[in-house]
Amino acid sequence: MAKESVKARQRKREAMVAKFAEKRAELKAAGDYAALDQLPRNASPVRLKNRCQLTGRPKGYMRYFGISRVTFRDMALNGKIPGVKKASW
Repeated sequence: MAKESVKARQRKREAMVAKFAEKRAELKAAGDYAALDQLPRNASPVRLKNRCQLTGRPKGYMRYFGISRVTFRDMALNGKIPGVKKASW
């Protein structure tokens, strides 16, 4: 499980990206790169990292579910994800 400070930092970046998304799009369309440089660094979507919504784990992230593979496996085995069951053949 990731530290709370790492998860909080990620949430802060996500909020900043959402806040400046429209302004960044306008400046990019206008080609005003000097003004883009004046925006906060964390306003860039490139600085976001896919992390598990529950544990904050950065590796083994499954985009479709928004959680890590470890969390996905636990939830699937406990029946908390509808339509997912362990394969057997």
